[in-house]
Amino acid sequence: MSIVILRGPESHSTGVRVLDAVRARLAESAADAGKTIALRCCRSEAELVDGLSGLRADEVELLLFDPGACMPASERLRGALATLSLPYIEVHDDDMDALEPSLADAGDCVARVHGYAAQSYTLALAIALEHLGCAECGHGVHVGT
Repeated sequence: MSIVILRGPESHSTGVRVLDAVRARLAESAADAGKTIALRCCRSEAELVDGLSGLRADEVELLLFDPGACMPASERLRGALATLSLPYIEVHDDDMDALEPSLADAGDCVARVHGYAAQSYTLALAIALEHLGCAECGHGVHVGT
């Protein structure tokens, strides 16, 4: 697999619906660029930390990371990010009227995307594909990274 979306628990019920609304488009965009995408939704911070610890750089090129309701982040979560051996993009499915806090710099964070609701994932994937050298792979969005 090339790109993993790792989502923390949601504090509101719209989080799952938001991702469902764009999941097919994300998979299509990744496939157009010759990449695969996998999604893992975690129910707790402990599961989220385990998910981060279980990522292997030989299988995953880039992580789209949404901490969800695990904000502010604990030292354990920050530590797991700091020791992550692959680049990641921090993604939040919030909107401009209710911005979620971002993590402080930890590990190899390529970008932070929030304020665009479900489209935050679409933008994050476009950034990820550019970061992986797929800027001209047909996903149709150039964000200038």
